Amino acid sequence: MRHRLPLVAILALCCAPLLRAQSSGILGYWKTPAGSTIQIDRCGSHICLWIAVLAPGVPTTDIHNPNAALRGRALCGLKIGSSFTLNNANHATNGTLYDPRYGKTYHGTMTADGSRLHLRGYVGIPLFGASEIWIRTPAPNSSCPARTR
Repeated sequence: MRHRLPLVAILALCCAPLLRAQSSGILGYWKTPAGSTIQIDRCGSHICLWIAVLAPGVPTTDIHNPNAALRGRALCGLKIGSSFTLNNANHATNGTLYDPRYGKTYHGTMTADGSRLHLRGYVGIPLFGASEIWIRTPAPNSSCPARTR
């Protein structure tokens, strides 16, 4: 029995990087600089983004949407990213990102680097855009009631 303990410890040390690798990549929950939590997950054969938790003090409806008919829709649960192609676990390209702060839609790419997500939104080519860094966060205790597809 005493000989099994070192074997268990060795297996635990060997498997720890594999367990950390499963929690890495772009899928999961991410906190934006503004304080909202975004869920990134599969939607069909692509990757999509949904608002999971709204930051305190932000509007709860899509008041900046250029389409007046959509300005009353709830932001909580809103799909703000779609059609991303997962190149590998840490990188997705060719998607679109909707920024409800300005009512604008951009092309986008995402790259995960450990607990940081580098998000690039652009018009035309990536050179003409802006970047944000989001921080990985655990799944929220309470989130928006439902994701809109």
